[in-house]
Amino acid sequence: IYVDTPGLHRGQSRAINRFMNREATSSLRDVDVVVFVIEAGRWTEEDRWVLEQLRDRQVPVVLVINKVDKLDDKEELLPFIAERAEDHEYAQLIPVSALRADNLDALEQSLDAYLPQGPHFFEEDQITDRSVRFLAAEIVREKITRQLGDELPYAMTVEIEEFKQEAQITHISAAIYVERDGQKKILIGKGGSRLKSIGTEARRDIEKLIDGKVMLNLWVKIKSGWSDDERALRSLGYNDND
Repeated sequence: IYVDTPGLHRGQSRAINRFMNREATSSLRDVDVVVFVIEAGRWTEEDRWVLEQLRDRQVPVVLVINKVDKLDDKEELLPFIAERAEDHEYAQLIPVSALRADNLDALEQSLDAYLPQGPHFFEEDQITDRSVRFLAAEIVREKITRQLGDELPYAMTVEIEEFKQEAQITHISAAIYVERDGQKKILIGKGGSRLKSIGTEARRDIEKLIDGKVMLNLWVKIKSGWSDDERALRSLGYNDND
């Protein structure tokens, strides 16, 4: 079972960042191995801070060095790996390219060594413990992130307001919450073009997910200060027990 945590946020005091940090650190209590992913050729203060959070954990840490395909000089990789090996006693250091699927099989096989035998926690064909409703919201959020990059990092969230399955079609209405009018304009785009593009891409992926026809309606709403309001976060589905 893979637990995909939010990223750890150093020096961020907003409620959304505190929530993500709690989610990530609480997940570390129940795992048998940690996969710590960094970028080849880059070792930032944030990476160093994350490592500090992992030092006292009583589980092996596998350092995955991603994006090796982006290195202009491949000879830079070995010295970089050697430097990281001096930072901490990692269980393993594994270079990969997730984009090209290079060395991912080796990574998966190496993780098997740290996983104890036990009963199945989920059905064999179950790929996630999240609901289709949750996954639909995540797909919409993914399309926004891909199209807008860093313009709306954590100033945006998606809430499914309607999820109604009928015989031939599934009706989904999703509200996209932002904090300011300028962010709303960015999301909608000129003549609604950006929102239409996001909706089209999201609908296609949701149809693949549920293997059926989908009618997707997206609405952009302003909810000022939601990302720094614990009560607003809970109302939008951000809670530690989810």
